[in-house]
Amino acid sequence: MATFPSLSAATALSSIPKMASPARNPTPNVHPASSQFCPNFKFNPKRSLFVVFTSSQKPQFPCKSRPRISVQCLFTGIVEEMGRVKNLGIAENGGFDLEITAKTVLQGVNLGDSIAVNGTCLTVTAFDHQLSEFKVGLAPETLRKTSLVELVPGSPVNLERAVQPISRMGGHFVQGHVDGTGEIVSMDAEEDSLWVKVRTSEAVLNYIVAKGFIAVDGTSLTVVDVFDEEKAFNFMLVAYTQNAVVVPLKKVGDLVNLEVDVLGKYVQRLLSIGAIGSIESH
Repeated sequence: MATFPSLSAATALSSIPKMASPARNPTPNVHPASSQFCPNFKFNPKRSLFVVFTSSQKPQFPCKSRPRISVQCLFTGIVEEMGRVKNLGIAENGGFDLEITAKTVLQGVNLGDSIAVNGTCLTVTAFDHQLSEFKVGLAPETLRKTSLVELVPGSPVNLERAVQPISRMGGHFVQGHVDGTGEIVSMDAEEDSLWVKVRTSEAVLNYIVAKGFIAVDGTSLTVVDVFDEEKAFNFMLVAYTQNAVVVPLKKVGDLVNLEVDVLGKYVQRLLSIGAIGSIESH
């Protein structure tokens, strides 16, 4: 089974130059809604994705691009189920594929639907109801900016389908657009609850406020405290949540995907361009 890098090595992905975008194929290769996955997908457990990104000799991928599906998606951060990674690796057609076993999120699924995997909005490219599994494609930039690069066959992942207009908003507005990653620096039990502290970049921490919302691996949580000097924040997981999400299954030093409250981004943008003062003056 492939082993993936420690935190110090994984964070090095952010400094790797962007890979050139493959030429677009004017004739989209549409995946049929059948029970067959892409036959060209092969997972090589002897070569991790980290090696692919850090090797001095970059792999040459055939320029067969997949159709880009523009999907406007929204999530609540209320995890529907924990799935399991079946495969993660390089496809012969030049992309990266992630296959996941699941049941709940496959109900009513269609090709092109959006499913959040550990808080990352991804597009369904194939599914099989009989085998209870589905496949999504990953862009190199997604692997550089999220913790998905650390997944191996058997890893648990948080799953949530994009909400429909009739859905209850049990959490907060989550776009599935990961702002950055954080490192778990402590996990401490208090009675049947679990305190978790996460260290992240200053750029992400600027949008995190005490008693505000944060999506951690796609789970909508309430921030308890922010520690500016440590560039960290913490939250508490009650017993029920601990049994429904992947964070308690991780250990100190592991990475988590973070998405801050989008409302904070809008406020910061308005302040930076002086729009709020302009509105008040009128």
